[in-house]
Amino acid sequence: MQSSRVRDLVVGLFVLAGLAAIAYLSLQIGGLSYKGPRGLELVASFDAVGGLSERAPVRIAGVKVGQVESIVLGDDLRARVTLDLDPRLELSTDTVGSIRTEGLLGDQFIELAPGGEEEILRSGDQLSFTESAINLEKLIGSVVHDARLGDGEEE
Repeated sequence: MQSSRVRDLVVGLFVLAGLAAIAYLSLQIGGLSYKGPRGLELVASFDAVGGLSERAPVRIAGVKVGQVESIVLGDDLRARVTLDLDPRLELSTDTVGSIRTEGLLGDQFIELAPGGEEEILRSGDQLSFTESAINLEKLIGSVVHDARLGDGEEE
C-alpha cells in the first residue's frame, strides 16, 4: 500500500510539472508577459508599415533593445508606431528608425541607427527621421513594368 501512495504522489508531481511547462510555453508564444515599469517610449511615423506588428522587435546593430508597443493611424494619415525601449538607452535626436525584414520573406522589425547629435531623446519624443517598409509587390511590379518597356513595348 505504501508504494502505491508514493507512486501516485510522484505521478501527480510529474503531471503538475507538465501542466506548468505547457502554461509557460503558451504565455511565451502568445507574447503575454509582465513588463513592470515602462521603459523609454518613443513615437515614429511611417508612410507604410508593411507587415510590421505589435510586439515586433526593435534592434540596434542587430541587438534587441525593445519592442513595438502599438501601431495606429495618426491624424496625418500616417502610421504612428509607439516603441517601448530599454530605459538605459541614450539615443540622439537624429536617430533614424527603419522598418527592415529578416531575410527575404521573414518577419519585420524596426532598426534604429543612432545619430551623432548631442541632444538626447526623452520618453514621449518622436523620431524625426524614418524609413518606411519596402513594398515587395510594388518593387517587383516596377521591375516587370520596366522590363516590358525595355523590350520595346509602350505604355
